[in-house]
Amino acid sequence: MSTDGAGACAHPLAFVRAQRGWSYQRLARVVARRARDLGVANMAAERQKVWRWEHRGVVPDRVSQLALAAELGVSAEKVESHPWPTWLPTGDVVRTDYPWNGAGSVTSMIDVVEGALTDRRGFLTITGAGVASLANEWLSLEPTRLVAALDGGRVDEQIVHRIEHNIPGLRLMDDRLGGEGVRRLVDAELRVVAELLARGSYTEKIGASLQLLAAELARVAGWASFDAGYHTSAQRYWIAALHAAHAAGDRLVGANIMKNMSLQCVDFARPGEAVELAEAAVASSGGISGRAGAMFQMRLARAYAALGDSAGCFRALARAEAAFDRSTPQDPAWANIFDEGFYTAQLGICYIDLGRLPQADRWLGRSLEVHPVARARDHATYLLRRAAVQIDLGNLDHGCALAREAVPFLEATRSQRNARRAEEVRRSLRRHASDPEVREVDQLLARPA
Repeated sequence: MSTDGAGACAHPLAFVRAQRGWSYQRLARVVARRARDLGVANMAAERQKVWRWEHRGVVPDRVSQLALAAELGVSAEKVESHPWPTWLPTGDVVRTDYPWNGAGSVTSMIDVVEGALTDRRGFLTITGAGVASLANEWLSLEPTRLVAALDGGRVDEQIVHRIEHNIPGLRLMDDRLGGEGVRRLVDAELRVVAELLARGSYTEKIGASLQLLAAELARVAGWASFDAGYHTSAQRYWIAALHAAHAAGDRLVGANIMKNMSLQCVDFARPGEAVELAEAAVASSGGISGRAGAMFQMRLARAYAALGDSAGCFRALARAEAAFDRSTPQDPAWANIFDEGFYTAQLGICYIDLGRLPQADRWLGRSLEVHPVARARDHATYLLRRAAVQIDLGNLDHGCALAREAVPFLEATRSQRNARRAEEVRRSLRRHASDPEVREVDQLLARPA
């Protein structure tokens, strides 16, 4: 059923319609039916009326709001206490105006651990000028020392090391299980760090270490939320992560956060914003080489490819290759994922977005030869990407074989991003619905999706 383009709009009502699969007319009928349940008769079910709520800033009358709230399971008390449209279930505002200091970082972390897990799967909240402003603010800041000494228990190096020890395991779990299975664990770790920062007593050095831990935990929580389809939560975690990285004085960690944010914009067909964030990440990293530098340049290449700018993409790819060739043991731990399999897969995806399918197939094939199958989620991604390419190239049998191969990896990981990729492959297969093998593969892909 059509939702009249709701998914492309940032208004909270668009989020609700997209989640429910409602067109404007269907929403109008739902409100009218619920209004009758509330004892208000003869309310007209007008498509144009609800369209104006979403696009013209028209505030629905009280009865209409209560009727919609009843359908969505929102209490009348919340409707009264929160002005339209903030009471809508997906209407959480992503706050970006935290001060760029230690206190602002702590406040952002407390806010995110109190609310991010309540997000329903939806769409981006920060768009357009908000993205550009955030990137510019981050680049204009100079690292500052954390000034913190609140009353409470003493935080020592042993506590910091214990939390730090957990992070590689969380990254590994996310890589092998998918974001849905990990995001609550990461959020729990972040909550501990936020409370230590807010209530503990510690030296400036320990405070900076805590902020750095918070930055990486919030980044991983944001990535896990992004993978699981909780996109507003992902943005909220990443905002908190940027503030924590600044408070810790670590520009490289901040660059990695904006790299993640750039990919989210690519996924939501916002390539201009993706380029801004990726360029900010490259600039913030100070032209670093090695795997980290290659990752930043590759993310910029992906953004340019999504924009359709082949020249910009190839310039970034050349810089990524040069940086990758200069990998050093000093690369941060989070850059270890950027191996040959990851690198060549990203090349292939750039070529997909540029419409150069033979080259895309060649690089994706090379990636699958060397990519470790233990990284189940990414392996499924690359199999699905190549399956779609093969189908589009007319190699139906090979495409079906690749899709079959992806199924066990899809079942092992709970990734909404991969579920979406599987749906894309299914749409390509529907052009060949008369083929018995195609129908069988379609059913296999439908199960894990």
